[in-house]
Parts: sequence; structure tokens; C-alpha cells
Amino acid sequence: MCTGWGEERCTSISGGRRGRGVVLHPWLCVSLLFSALWGQVSPQCPASCQCAWDTATVQCSDAGLRDIPEGIPPETVSLHLERNYIRSIPETAFRDLLHLRDLYLSHNRIDSLASGALRHLGPELRLLDLSHNQLRQASREEFGSTRAKTRLFHNPWHCDCTLQELMETLNLEPETVNGIMCESSVRGMGEGSRWEDPGSQGEHAGQSLVKLLDSGVNFCSLQRKTTDVAMLVTMFVWFFMVIVYVVYYVRQNQAEARRHLEYLKSLPSPRKTPTETDTLSTGF
Repeated sequence: MCTGWGEERCTSISGGRRGRGVVLHPWLCVSLLFSALWGQVSPQCPASCQCAWDTATVQCSDAGLRDIPEGIPPETVSLHLERNYIRSIPETAFRDLLHLRDLYLSHNRIDSLASGALRHLGPELRLLDLSHNQLRQASREEFGSTRAKTRLFHNPWHCDCTLQELMETLNLEPETVNGIMCESSVRGMGEGSRWEDPGSQGEHAGQSLVKLLDSGVNFCSLQRKTTDVAMLVTMFVWFFMVIVYVVYYVRQNQAEARRHLEYLKSLPSPRKTPTETDTLSTGF
């Protein structure tokens, strides 16, 4: 039944007992066949990664990756992508990873999340680590409805209403929540509107976002006030421009009217034509 394996070899495998060797021989063949088939159907590990199938762990740390690798097995439970050069997360990056529980993305260069990039992560997700990246802004649309414990510290956050609303929906890790710092913030009354300018990041720059919110700071209120002031200023500028245009238009018309009158005055007066009365008076 098992060609290529001699009878003596089968006997030696069974411990030298000829009869039992013949009995175990088919099971050995079945085992080898099963191992070969399992090797063919088992999922492939992505390039530059190491996979531990017994724990469903995919280890891609320190692999010099610039993008999320393709071909991550759908059965993956723990995915390590920390300490790479990844800059962005596309929307379809984790679409098929419905069993993922731990996602490590720390110590990368991530500065943007596609809309819905984390929305496809299943309800089994327990940990989402995005710490030590370059994220400035994020919204609820990008994170979806995940309830995983989330790490967002050590990112250059711009604190505004959108980020405040996101913080209120995420399950932030208590041990690291105070590390979410505002590198810049939305401006209040009387301040400029460009938070990108160096040295003018707003009055809350360098402070913990959670502590600011606990102290009563409301970035949504500040943003609405700033928007209202901007609208008033814009309306005033437009009103001023309309007045200037009307004044200019009136003055131009007056100048045109004066020039027209002067032109009419400069014309020679028409000569009187002899009338019938003048002719009769001359005859007398």
C-alpha cells in the first residue's frame, strides 16, 4: 500500500515488530498525506512577515514596510505592524480580518486614515494601538463603531471639535489617555485662523486634551464662536465693498453728467433765421 517504503523500513519504524509494522504502515501513509495536503491548503504568510499558525499571529514588526502588506490571512487574531514606515491606512486594509483581536500600528509614520479605514474591524477587536505616529486629525467616520481599547498618545494632535467628538466615542486606554496632547488647537475669540503657523498654535497647545475637556474647555463652542465671528467679518467686508462701489458709481455718473453739460455749453449757439415778421418790418 505504501510504495517506496520497504518492508524492513516499516518494521524498523514500528520498533522491530514485523506484525505491528504492517498494521501501522497505512496510518503512517495517511499521516504523511494529510501533512502534505495541509501544507498545500494552509494560508500563506505575507512577505517580510512571520506567522505562527498555532496562535494565529502575524508578526510584521521592524520589517521596513511602507504600506499595509497584502495577503494577511483572514484567520489572523493578532497583527503586529509596529516600528515600520507606514504613512497611511487605506479603506480596504483590514476588510477581511473579521477575527482580529489585537492590532498594533505604533511607531510608524501614519498621518492619515482613509474614511472608514477601521470600520471593517470586527466586534472581536480588543486592542487598537495607534500611538507614536503623525496623526493630527481624525473623526468618528474613520474609526467606525469600534469599542476596542484604543491608544492614541504621542501624536501631534490638532485639538478641535472633530477630535473632541471622537474622544467622546472611543474606548481610550486609561493608562495612556493623559498622553494625548494638543500640539495645536482651534482658536478662540480674537485669534487668527491659521493654526499651521509655527509659534501660533493656539492657547491650548502643549496641554493634555483629556485634562482640558475635564476642566470645561469646549472646542466645539470655541469653533462655533470663531465661525460666527468670521461670518460677521465677511458680511461687514462685503457690505463695505458694496457701499464703496455705489459711491464710486454715483461719482462716476456725476462726472459724466458734468462733462456732458460742459460739452453742450461749448457748442456754438445756432443763428436766427429770418422770419416773416422781420421781413415785413424791413419793408416799412
